[in-house]
Amino acid sequence: MSDGGVNSKATILVVDDDPGQRSLLSTFLSGQGYRVHVAESGAAGLAQLQAGSVSMIISDVRMPGMSGLEMLRRVRERDVRVPVLLVTAFANIREAVDAMRDGALNYLSKPIDLDELLSTVAHHTGTGIANEAPAGGQSLPDGIVAESPLMQSLFHDAALVAPSESRVLITGESGVGKEVLADVIHQWSARAGGPLVKINCAAIPENLLESELFGHEKGSFTGAHQQRIGRFEEANDGTIFLDEIGEMSPALQAKLLRITQDGCFRRVGSNKDLLTNARILAATNRDLEIEIENGRFREDLFYRLNVLELNIPPLRERHEDILPLATHFLAEFAQGRARMSNALIDRLQSYAWPGNVRELRNAMERAALISRGEVILPEHLPNRVRTGETRPATALAAGADSKKLEEIERDAILAALREHSFNRTETAKALAISRRALTYKLQRMRELGFAVDPPDVGA
Repeated sequence: MSDGGVNSKATILVVDDDPGQRSLLSTFLSGQGYRVHVAESGAAGLAQLQAGSVSMIISDVRMPGMSGLEMLRRVRERDVRVPVLLVTAFANIREAVDAMRDGALNYLSKPIDLDELLSTVAHHTGTGIANEAPAGGQSLPDGIVAESPLMQSLFHDAALVAPSESRVLITGESGVGKEVLADVIHQWSARAGGPLVKINCAAIPENLLESELFGHEKGSFTGAHQQRIGRFEEANDGTIFLDEIGEMSPALQAKLLRITQDGCFRRVGSNKDLLTNARILAATNRDLEIEIENGRFREDLFYRLNVLELNIPPLRERHEDILPLATHFLAEFAQGRARMSNALIDRLQSYAWPGNVRELRNAMERAALISRGEVILPEHLPNRVRTGETRPATALAAGADSKKLEEIERDAILAALREHSFNRTETAKALAISRRALTYKLQRMRELGFAVDPPDVGA
C-alpha cells in the first residue's frame, strides 16, 4: 500500500495481477495526491473493499482466478455503488458491453493514457482535475535538449513513471532518441545505483541472441568453452534496455514472456531456473500492433512490455527543438569556434529531418568539420539536407493565414475524434501524427473550451 499523505483527495483501490501495472498506477495516483491501496487479485480486492472505505476501484479485466468482470458483479451484488473503472489489454466489444451492463463506469485499454486516466478518476471521485505534478523535482541531465512542449511533456511523463517498477515501451521513428530516454528513466529511478544493461536485438544474430540475453553453460553448443553470464543476470537489481524489440524471433519472444511473468529464465544448456528482478525497458521503431496482426509479434508479450508507452515524436513535429539541438551539437563538434549563418538557420528550420535527431547530429558534425571552425553555411551541410524536402507545415504557413490553419486543424481533429469514438491511438493514426502530438493538441483545445473528451457513459 502506498499513501498519498494527509491531503489525499480520495482512496483508490487498484486491482491487477501484474506487479508492474500496480506499481505504475500506485506511483502515478499517489503523486497526484490520492491515497492508493493495491490488490493482486479479484478476491484480494473484495477483501480490501470489505475492510475499509474506497472512493473508486480500478481493476484489470483478465486475471487468474476471479476476473475483473466477476469482481465487478460481486461488488454490485453487495449493493456497493463505488465507481469501478475496468482496464484491459484485451479490449473487445463483448467485454465492453458486459462491463457497462454490470455497472462499470468506463472501460480503458492498455497501455493506459495517464491523462485520460487522471481525468476519469478526478471526475468520478469529485476531486476535479488534479494539478500537473512536478517532474519529481528532477532536472534534465546535461546534454538533453527539450525546448518544445511535446518533449517537456514527454520527460514529465518519464519522471512520473521512472520511480515505479513498471515496464515501459519506448516507441518512435529511428533516430528520435529512444536510448537517451531509457538512460534518463534509469537515472531517475530507484535503480540508478544499479547497472543499466543495453542490448540491440537487431544487431546480434538470432542464434547468438539467446546466449547474449540468458547466458549459457560450458559445452552447451559448439564454441561454448566456458560458462557465460547473460545480460539479464548482469542487470539484476538494475535495468535492462532491449532496443529494437520488434526484431526478436518468436522463439525468443516466448522466453522473454516468461521473464516478464515471473522473472525466471534458464541459461542455454541448463535445466536450472534462475531469477532476475531486472526492470525491462524496451524500444522499437516498428508498429507492434501491425506486427501482431501479421503474426510476427506475440500479443501477450506486447501487453506485458507495454505497461506504459512513451512515444517520442519525430523532429518535424517539435520544431522548437531544432535550433537548440543544432547549437548543442555545434558546440560539441566545433568547440565554440564556429557560428551558424542566417541562411543555414533557415535551412535547418525548413528541412523535414526524416532521420530525426541522429540526422541533425550527423549534419552538424559534417558542417563543423568542413567549415573548419568558421561561419557555417548551407553548402557545408550534406547534400540531402541542403536540397531535401521541407516540412509540410512550413509550406502551408507561407501561403495561408495561421489563424485559419489552426481552425482547420481543430476541425480535422474533432472530426477524427468523433469518427474513431474518441480513441486517441486511432485518431492519431488517421491524422498521421504521433499520439503525443495529438495529446498536446488536445490539451490546448481543452483549455480553449473545446469538447475533446468522450461523453460520460449513459449521459
